[in-house]
Amino acid sequence: MKTWHEIRAFPLAVRLLLVNQLGVNTGFYLLIPYLATHLGDHLGMSAAVVGVVLGVRNLSQQGLFLLGGSAADRLGARGVIITGCAIRTAGFALFALGDRLPVLLAASVLSGVAGALFNPAVRTYLSQEAGERRAEAFALFNLFATTGALLGPLLGSLLLLVDFRASALTAAGIFALLTVAQALVLPTRKTAPARTRVLTDWREAAGNRPFLTFALVMTGMFTLENQLYLLLPHGARQATGWDGAAGLVFLVGTLAGLTVQLPLTRALKARGSRARWMAAGLALMALAFVPPAVVAGAGPPPDGPVQAALRALPVLAGALLLHLGIMIAQPFVMEMVPSFGRPGLTGTYFGIFYAASGIAAALGNTGIGWAMDLAGRAGAGSAAALLPWLCCLLLGLASAYGVARLHRTGALPDTRQAPTEPVTA
Repeated sequence: MKTWHEIRAFPLAVRLLLVNQLGVNTGFYLLIPYLATHLGDHLGMSAAVVGVVLGVRNLSQQGLFLLGGSAADRLGARGVIITGCAIRTAGFALFALGDRLPVLLAASVLSGVAGALFNPAVRTYLSQEAGERRAEAFALFNLFATTGALLGPLLGSLLLLVDFRASALTAAGIFALLTVAQALVLPTRKTAPARTRVLTDWREAAGNRPFLTFALVMTGMFTLENQLYLLLPHGARQATGWDGAAGLVFLVGTLAGLTVQLPLTRALKARGSRARWMAAGLALMALAFVPPAVVAGAGPPPDGPVQAALRALPVLAGALLLHLGIMIAQPFVMEMVPSFGRPGLTGTYFGIFYAASGIAAALGNTGIGWAMDLAGRAGAGSAAALLPWLCCLLLGLASAYGVARLHRTGALPDTRQAPTEPVTA
C-alpha cells in the first residue's frame, strides 16, 4: 500500500510511464524469447539465418540509441515515445503476419528502431518530469520493468499453446494500447528551438571524459544484469535438472522488488552519497555469483525433489543478491546520467549511455557464453565449471572499484544539485 501511495504522489505523466514500462517489458518478453524457436523449429530456418534475424533487431536498436536520444532533445520526448511504440506495434504485427525472410527482417528492423526511439526518450521524460525525486522515480521504473519481464514469459508460454502468431498479435496489441494511452495522456509542451547542430551536441557529449569513463565503468552493471537471462537460468537448470527452475530466478527478483525497492532507494538516498551506494550495489552484484558457484561444480543434478530444491537454494540466493544489487545501484545510476551535461542534452546522454551498455552487454554475454562452453566441455564436477561465475565476480568488483575511484577523484557530479527543466514534447 505504501508503494501505491508513493506512485500516486507522482504526476500523471510519470504514472503513465511506469505503466508503459510494465507494458513494454510484458509485450517484449512474451514474444522475443520464443522468436528463435519459432524461426528454427516452426519455419525451418537454419541457425545462421535465425542469428541474422535476431542480430538485425539488436543492431537496429543499439546502433540508433544516439539518434533516438537526440530526437527526444530536439523534437520532444513525448512525440518520440509515441512514435517508437507505434513502430513496434507494426514490427510485432509483421512477425505474426509474415513468414518470409524479407518480412521477418523488416519486422526485426522496425522492432529495433522502435526501442532505439522510446528507450532513451522515456528515460529523458521521466528524468525531467520527476525533478528532485528522480531516484525514486527510477526505482519504481525498475520495479515495473522487472514485473513486466516476469509476466511476459509467463503470458508468452500460455499463448504458445495456441501458436506463435497469437503471441505476436497480443504483443502488438499491447503496444497499440500504449501508443493510444500516451497520445491521450502525456502532456503536450512546446520544444525550445535548438541553438546548436546535432553533430555539435554529439561532440559535446563525446568530449565529456568523466561521462564516458562513467559509461565504461557501468558496462559491468549491464553485463551482470544480463546474466538474469543467461548464466543464472542456466545454473538453475543445471543444479536441479528442471527447466522450470529458470523461472524462479525472475520470481525471486519480482517479489523482492515489490516489497523493498522503493523503501530501499528512499532510505539510501537519505544516507551517504550516491556514488557510495552505486559502488556497494555493484559489489553486491558481483558477490551474487558466489553462492551459485558452490553448486556449479557439484556434479550431475540429483534425482529427488528434496535434493533438487536444496541444490536450487544457492542459485536462488545468488539471484536475490543480484536483484538487490541492481535495486541499490540502478536508480542512482539513472539519476546521475543526465547530471553530467546540460538539461537540453538529457536524451543525447541517455542515448550514448545505452548504446555503450548495449555493446557491453553483447560483448559481455559473448565472453560469459564462451566461459560457459568451456565449463560445459569440462564437466559439472570440474574446476572449470567455476569459470563463468568467477568472470562475473571479477567484472562486478572491477566496476565497483571504478565507481569508487571516480568518486574519490571528484569526477562524478552531485545529483542533488543537478539542474532540471520542464519536459519538452
